[in-house]
Amino acid sequence: MVFNASENILETSSSSANQTELASSGNRMLKISEKLVSTLVKPTNTSDNVSFILAAVEGQVFMVGPNVTLDKIPRLDTTNSSVEIDLIGIARNNNDRSASVAFLSYNKMENLLKPDFFNTPNKTNKTMMSTVILATLPKTTNTELTKPVNFTLKHIRELDPNGSLSCVYWNTSEWVVDGCSILKTNSSFTVCSCVHLSTFALIMQSPLNPLSSREQSNSLLEQLNLVCVTIGLVFFSLALLTFALCQWSPGVNNVARVNICITLLLAHLLFLLTQQFLSLIRPDQVLCAVISGVLHFLFLSGFVWMFIEAVLLFICVTNLSRISSKKREVLSNGFLCVIGYTVSLVVVSVSVGLVPEGYGSEHCWIKMDKGFIWSFLGPVSVILALNMILFISIIIRLSSTLQNLNAEISQMKQTKIMAFKTLAQFVVLGCSWILGFFINGSKELEITFLILNSQQGTFIFLIYCILNIEVRQQYRKCFRRLCCGLTQH
Repeated sequence: MVFNASENILETSSSSANQTELASSGNRMLKISEKLVSTLVKPTNTSDNVSFILAAVEGQVFMVGPNVTLDKIPRLDTTNSSVEIDLIGIARNNNDRSASVAFLSYNKMENLLKPDFFNTPNKTNKTMMSTVILATLPKTTNTELTKPVNFTLKHIRELDPNGSLSCVYWNTSEWVVDGCSILKTNSSFTVCSCVHLSTFALIMQSPLNPLSSREQSNSLLEQLNLVCVTIGLVFFSLALLTFALCQWSPGVNNVARVNICITLLLAHLLFLLTQQFLSLIRPDQVLCAVISGVLHFLFLSGFVWMFIEAVLLFICVTNLSRISSKKREVLSNGFLCVIGYTVSLVVVSVSVGLVPEGYGSEHCWIKMDKGFIWSFLGPVSVILALNMILFISIIIRLSSTLQNLNAEISQMKQTKIMAFKTLAQFVVLGCSWILGFFINGSKELEITFLILNSQQGTFIFLIYCILNIEVRQQYRKCFRRLCCGLTQH
């Protein structure tokens, strides 16, 4: 009952208490623990042990008597720590040839005995890397150790590569290193050796940088994302204005390109604004879930329109002479709009119906747990696979068509333009999103992925506006009118 009640104390005591009160509460907790665990020690002629697991503490008690047949006692283990002690040797130095050791591991004692109690000459960030453990020799007359005691402490937090570890023990009011040293350490655990018993822990000291290397890296990525997405939004807007204001040939169908621009412009803009004002949006769980649902719909619609664009391009390359009549008969704009938005609407509606709590993560996006993210990744994976197949088919057919063109055409210039358009089309059709499946912690791939997929609007503007001769001519007319108007004024 006492240990279970102590769990609440360990959770709440640190919120308002000062350091003196925390140290005092920690000392009382340790003394009470030692008294309670000593009641588990019973006389034995050979050996005996008791163990228990509670919410706040885990413990093991091992006892040996004068007729013990063991050469050494087994290692005492808890979930996050273990101890090796020469209890047989200690028992031999006692008149009654008996001894006992108690080993406790506190799950939340760091709330009282904080790592900040570790006073060092240099100012550093201090982090508790292990559970706080207690090792004592209850009801043992001669407690002098025959050998140093080894503790294996599992790391409860990720190790900072720039940090340094210290094995420390609690000395009434502070953590100190005296008598303890590190025998072995890796990314998962550290082995400490101490010449006395007490309350122990593992503390990591990290340089006092305003931002850790990981935080600095994330901050740079966020800034790069802000710049790239902003540039992409500008070109999405320019492309939309061009599609809306310029006169296009009757055989040109821009419906897919226009809708790619609309859906991705709205999706990127909403996502950017959400991340910028996340601290205000996040507390409202309903609003956050609605935003993540709208983002799901917009991004998915964008991918559906990319697939439609790939199909239209494939038809265009396959049969250049009959594309306009083919589109009027089969792929009318109304039919394409139904497909472009109904598919994503059905997917989102089914997702909401099956897992309504799947929306509204920490970043107001789809939650990763229970595999719900596949409501987005599943359809996207299928579309990307189909787009890659269509893209490869388009390249093969296009190269075959170019070879049959009149050799008098300026082949070098034409080839360069087609090569650029092909490369840019790879991004327009969303094929570059495939990189997202291979990032796996690679910063280079992550930056490449971020740049390419934020610039789909830029590539659309370049291919269908800047590199279109008719559109360039209309740009020149507009600029001339604008210049003439300014001159007259």
